[in-house]
Amino acid sequence: MPVRALTPSMPVRLERLVNHQVREPRKPRQPNVPSSACTLNINKREEISQLEIASIKGFRDILPQETRVWHWIEARARRVLEAFGFQEIRTPIVEKTELFSRSIGQETDIVSKEMYTFADKKGRSLTLRPEATASVVRAYIQNRLYQAYPVQKLYSIGPMFRHERPQKGRFRQFHQINAELFGDPGPRSDADMVAMAALLFRSIGLEDVSLNLNSLGCSDCRPAFREALRDYLSDKKVRLCEDCQRRAESNPLRVFDCKVETCQEVVSDAPAIGRFLCRACQAHFEALQDMLNDLEIPFVLNPRLVRGLDYYNRTTFEIQTEHLGAQNAVAGGGRYDGLASLLGGPDHPAIGFALGLERVAALIGDDLPLEEKGPQLFIAALGGAAARSAVKWAAELRSSGLWAEFDYSGGGLKSQMKKADRLNARHVLMVGENELQSGRAGLRNMLTGEQVDVELVDLVNVLKEMLKREQDDKN
Repeated sequence: MPVRALTPSMPVRLERLVNHQVREPRKPRQPNVPSSACTLNINKREEISQLEIASIKGFRDILPQETRVWHWIEARARRVLEAFGFQEIRTPIVEKTELFSRSIGQETDIVSKEMYTFADKKGRSLTLRPEATASVVRAYIQNRLYQAYPVQKLYSIGPMFRHERPQKGRFRQFHQINAELFGDPGPRSDADMVAMAALLFRSIGLEDVSLNLNSLGCSDCRPAFREALRDYLSDKKVRLCEDCQRRAESNPLRVFDCKVETCQEVVSDAPAIGRFLCRACQAHFEALQDMLNDLEIPFVLNPRLVRGLDYYNRTTFEIQTEHLGAQNAVAGGGRYDGLASLLGGPDHPAIGFALGLERVAALIGDDLPLEEKGPQLFIAALGGAAARSAVKWAAELRSSGLWAEFDYSGGGLKSQMKKADRLNARHVLMVGENELQSGRAGLRNMLTGEQVDVELVDLVNVLKEMLKREQDDKN
């Protein structure tokens, strides 16, 4: 339907109100308040603050200004993931504790110290998921996803929970984007996953990161390395922290994960796993490096890189930054070929990685040039009849996917124009009793200040066409 002609006229009453210059309200003089009244006010404020319930330490609200950044990151991540053929999966945030203790490893800090575990009413031990891979593998097995196609590519976005010490970029409830690929054991799928992670970071404008790469070997060659490392650490236990003294015996690879300075000094001269790789693992690792070179993806070989989960084997990688302090990893992953069989499923190989949303958002900071959002139309209605029409017009516009607002309190035109401005509204339709009678109302473009008249007959269709055309031009 063609847009009706718009004319630059406006009812006099509204024009005077809109163009009238409003002085800043004078601040009222503070009366002399008796000290007893001040004490009562302070006590009242303290009483209110005691009633207020704050969030739990390490858990935080993600407010609208920040969720806009998260949506931007997630949208680009979905675009990259789906270009590589990954499909979204959503798993529960609560699982049986056994799922994590068996997959992650009893000797890891995650299982021994950091999981949120509780008993339900039937006495079953349940845990808030500390990571996503175990849950996705469980879903892969339980739902027989491997029967549909031999190679499955799955991704998920959601919260994880670990009782860690909160610091920059690390919270007790944190969010990850996870990608898991099942069904291929070779270096090509490894290269594809690393390439996807690299492209994801480029797509969100974070190129000041480094790719660290290592191989953890397999069940044939890693035992020899573990024994050599255990022997090396046995003479240096006194220099290790209390946790690493325990790890040196039970799971010596975990010492590489420790952030304590003295422990880092000890492992700096420890044996490197590269000398212990079997021929198959060495060939796999060299093929991966060749493919990354072909793809022109720079990487750093880091023989000290050990992911903090027991299920990893062969390829492991981290994407690191220098801008987040000690918590320098913003993404990481690797191969976990035996995990599906460990959890009662078929012996299918797999590789995956996770990206920390909080850390990525912290790196982006306030540099992201996101346009301020606001309603496409604000209806400033004066009088009962105009207010009722505003509700109806807004409902019809919203049903067409257009953002329309009106003032619930029905204040004066000046106050409504201020509200429209604070909401960052693109247009304001100003209508009162006179406008309803004349069948014409003023429409102001809040960006340019241009103002025209629109006819109220078939108003919604006229506005739909105009606003959608603006939306299309913007996109």
